[in-house]
Amino acid sequence: MTAGGRPERRRVRLVPGGPVLVQGPVEVELEDGRVVVSDRFTVALCACRRSRAYPFCDTSHRRRARPDRPSPSAEGRDGGEGGD
Repeated sequence: MTAGGRPERRRVRLVPGGPVLVQGPVEVELEDGRVVVSDRFTVALCACRRSRAYPFCDTSHRRRARPDRPSPSAEGRDGGEGGD
């Protein structure tokens, strides 16, 4: 609590394609009612649900293939002609 009696605010940062970063320490209540605790100063919570340490991030999201550009085998499938 702050001096004014209000709860202390925590900063939460959403990382695009990655975890949710929360200023710790934290208690996380899971869907089944279990509570997990981390005393770290910043906690990475898994947003992709691939983590083996769920609800905490283990960087499993990095293994996901990103469709940045078409693969060479996908190019030219329509014969390369642009007519309709």
